[in-house]
Parts: sequence; C-alpha cells; structure tokens
Amino acid sequence: MFAVDLLRGKRALITGGGTGLGKAMARRYLELGASVYICGRREEILQSTCAELAAATGGSIRASVCDVRDVAAVEKLLAGIWSDGPLDILVNNAAGNFLARTEELSPGAWHAVIGIVLMGTINMTMGCGRRWLAEKKAASVLNIVATYSSSGSGSGFVVPSAVSKAGVQALTRSLAVEWGSRGIRMNAIAPGPIPTEGAFSRLLPKKELEKLAVDRIPLRRFGTPEELANLAAFLVSDGAAYINGEVVTMDGGEWLQGAGEFNYVGQLMTDADWEMFNPPKKQR
Repeated sequence: MFAVDLLRGKRALITGGGTGLGKAMARRYLELGASVYICGRREEILQSTCAELAAATGGSIRASVCDVRDVAAVEKLLAGIWSDGPLDILVNNAAGNFLARTEELSPGAWHAVIGIVLMGTINMTMGCGRRWLAEKKAASVLNIVATYSSSGSGSGFVVPSAVSKAGVQALTRSLAVEWGSRGIRMNAIAPGPIPTEGAFSRLLPKKELEKLAVDRIPLRRFGTPEELANLAAFLVSDGAAYINGEVVTMDGGEWLQGAGEFNYVGQLMTDADWEMFNPPKKQR
C-alpha cells in the first residue's frame, strides 16, 4: 500500500500543518512523493516545520500564513498556489478546541471554534472546489472530524467542537454525493485520543483524565500521529479511488466500548467474579 511513489506527482495543501497531526501528515505525504503546502497562523512555527521536514525527507514543502476563517486570506493563498498549478489534495485539519462548561461560554468562544473548524473547512473546500469544478479536474478532500461527531452522540464540555465537527461530517457526505460525479472525492477520519503538542494539555489537563481516557479504549493505548498519517495518505491516494463519502473511525474501539450497554463489565469483573457465573462442575 505504501509504495515510495504512492503520492508522486500529487500536490497537497494541509491546513494547520505546522504542528501535531497536520505536521505528521505533511511528513508522510512528503515521504510518499507529494509536493506539500502547509498553512497556519504562526509564521515562525510554519517555517521551522518546513525546514525540519525538508531536511528529513528531501521533499518539496512550502508554507504560508493563513487564517482559514478569513475568506479573503484563503482566496489569496489558493490563488498563489494555483499560479504554480492546481492542487490534487486538500486536507482540512485546522482546529480549535478546549474544555469548558457550556453555559459559561461567551459568544466569542463559540465563534472561535466554529470559525476555525466549520467555517474554515467550508472556506477552503469551496475555494478549492470551485477551481476544480471549473477546470474539470479530479481531486480528493480529506476532513478531520471526531468520534463524537462520527457516532452522532456529541459530547459534553466540548460542545462548540461537537457542533462544528458534526457540520464538517455532514459537509463531507453531502458533497461526496454532489461532487462525486464530477471527480471530487470527499472523505473524513474520526480519530480518537492521539497525544499531540498542546492539544492534550487543553483537553486532558490532569493525569487522572488521561488514565480514564486510556481505560475507555479496548486496545488500552492512545493512537499515534504516524498511524493517522498512514490512513490519511491511503485515503487521498489513487489506491482509494472508490472510497467516497466515508468517515473512518480510528480510535482503538473507544466509541464502540461506550456504545454497548454492558461493555463496561469487563473492566470491573475479576476472575473470581466470573467463576460465580459458571455452573458447578459435575462430580465423577
């Protein structure tokens, strides 16, 4: 699956590509032969990532400062990229999230998350999509959602993110139908907990929360950025050309663990407890 030239000749843009999952995907795409553009809001981090990944992979990577909430900034970025040729791949990875009691959120807090996650994804997708459709060019969009949007359950204490990611999931599946006949594939990944710089400190600020999170996962570990990057590479490649409108959950079985009414039992029962349920052995 991961031939060294899997993405050879492809041009990819990854939003939020300077850190975390975006950086991991950028590295993997470069390793597999793609030319990569990354964008974000912090120029110093973007340039540092470019230098690091170019040195590590020998690939072509460029960075631009862009706030995905700003339609004019998105259009300027895309016009600059298209001046060298059209993109083949868009990865909407930029996100914002934090723990909060919902009743305490200000309008600004709502706008901050919805602006980046939902409107930023819409801005980038529309900017690229209109160009692809006008050019009659085949392309692939990959959106990063969340297990609480994929399962339809939502989640307390991250409600702006849950609302936004659910919207991105609906966008993914809706455009998969509308644009699929014109050669544009839309897919998404719903990752479970994956430790990344910054994100974990905001969402799991206490070690006790980390332990609870791990205990909810049947595989009893967190995912890694590299594992997500491998899936992200496959889904945008020509090897996945018939996958369209799919949301792939990648969480070690976490949301399935919570879905079954008695799934929690295995975490509490000892061997001695289970013996009580066994019928007595017949005497010879």
